[in-house]
Amino acid sequence: MLLELTKVRVYFAGICSLIVTVGVARFSYSLLLPIMQDGAGLTESGGGWLASTNFMGYMCGVLLAASMHNLNYKYNLHRLYLILSVVTSAAMVMTTDMVTWAVLRFIAGICASGGFIIASGLILKWLVNHNHRAELGIHFSGAGLSIIVTSILIEAMLTMSADWQQQWLALAVMAAIFSIPAWLWMPHPFVGGKAGAGVKDNPPSKAFKSLMMLAYFCAGYGYAVSSTFIVDIVERVEGLQGQGGVAFLLVGVAATPAPLIWDQIARRVGYLKTLLAAYILQAVGIILPAINDSLPVVILSALLFGGTFIACVSLVLTMAGKFYPSNPAKFMGTMTLAYGAAQIIAPVSTGYLVEALGNYDIGLYLSATVVMMGTLFLFGLLNLDKDAIKNTTINIETKRIIG
Repeated sequence: MLLELTKVRVYFAGICSLIVTVGVARFSYSLLLPIMQDGAGLTESGGGWLASTNFMGYMCGVLLAASMHNLNYKYNLHRLYLILSVVTSAAMVMTTDMVTWAVLRFIAGICASGGFIIASGLILKWLVNHNHRAELGIHFSGAGLSIIVTSILIEAMLTMSADWQQQWLALAVMAAIFSIPAWLWMPHPFVGGKAGAGVKDNPPSKAFKSLMMLAYFCAGYGYAVSSTFIVDIVERVEGLQGQGGVAFLLVGVAATPAPLIWDQIARRVGYLKTLLAAYILQAVGIILPAINDSLPVVILSALLFGGTFIACVSLVLTMAGKFYPSNPAKFMGTMTLAYGAAQIIAPVSTGYLVEALGNYDIGLYLSATVVMMGTLFLFGLLNLDKDAIKNTTINIETKRIIG
């Protein structure tokens, strides 16, 4: 009975997987960055490099998952990622060597793809095979929950005056606990089934793909800067010291219901128009702390960022499914290259700007500008296919996406 799979258990396994592979292996570093700067002598540029190696690992993990066709291998790889998420977190306390830390963060980044890509694929296949609605909004709400859980743990440890090493060990223990349901209830892929019989792809034009790739690069840049440095940004504000973890917690609170809310909006107005709104709100959220660093504005910034960053990812993944229902990874892999490249560039460039200028203002202005450039590409997409849908056989689905 304990191992019997139900819809609730499968979704819970996915959420736990995200807490382990994304919350601990990826997001927790943002919370620990200022703590490691104080306790381990980590510099701003060093912090940026470690974040970039984590993003490099994530991109490699996504490409590996997209190129792997054997679902049984993916299932076992997901289990390996659960183990490595625990091990890499615990191993952070064993050294202060930057090269070793970079290797550990790279491996942790690979593990993050297990929750975002592999687990979502396994869950989606199980839902389809068991005649449930093929929706991943509940699963991706785990990204926000992973921020909440890690934030609460680290804040609790800070009240006990725990140092950075004790924090990493506590995260490793928590990851081990949440790995249990993720291990037991992640559904093993079934042989056979519907397997997409009779499904017809609706591929977009090459121009559409190119513009979408550029737009997604811009979203990745904005996400990488804020997700990496938001805690340190808040900690540097006079009068807000000690509130960085709270700001990150608010990001998680906003991110948890966001996939479900934005999906509802997209059904009404179209995915591109919804993405456009998310980009604009994300840019506003990014730039607010550079304009006004009062507590209410910082709170608003955290809520706006949390409510939009996961929306950009979930909406693009949904579009990929609509364009390539037989193989969503075909479009998703291309998009991830752009998103991942931005996540590698952004933390490093921002870290150097902070070291040179002494604050995050220019880095935030640059990040918001890049995201707003993404809105220009989205406008181009809206205009591009309004003419194209008149002369293609895939117009109905394309029109739904454009709105």
